[in-house]
Amino acid sequence: MDIAAWLWGLALERYETDFRDDEIDWAVLPKLTANDFKDIGVTAVGHRRKLLEAIAQLRATPGTPSPSEHPGAPPHAGKARAAAEAERRQLTIMFCDLVGSTPLATRLDPEDLRDVIGAYYRADVEVIVSSHRNGEVRR
Repeated sequence: MDIAAWLWGLALERYETDFRDDEIDWAVLPKLTANDFKDIGVTAVGHRRKLLEAIAQLRATPGTPSPSEHPGAPPHAGKARAAAEAERRQLTIMFCDLVGSTPLATRLDPEDLRDVIGAYYRADVEVIVSSHRNGEVRR
């Protein structure tokens, strides 16, 4: 998993560029403080709390290699250890498309189209996260 995917999973993708610009990687992530997040541009207290809690969960989740275990190494560096702890899991893949997005792209300014598609993605994420929290499986 990369930092961008992790942020998207938290519905905090808006900070992806800020994390990239400040060169936040898996070695730096567990060392960040609330003040560091302010410096990065995470001004909302709720977002800072979400990030700190998610970092704590990364450390506490069994089978999830902690970023600090492999300083400076990409997350896949501990393949041997991960293989020993691997387990089979069901995977659900979802494909979503915005109906009429191609004609819409010809009529809208690129920034406006980005806003429309971004709103669509945020709505998708809300439904998926809500379904996951409620233990629902939709087919």
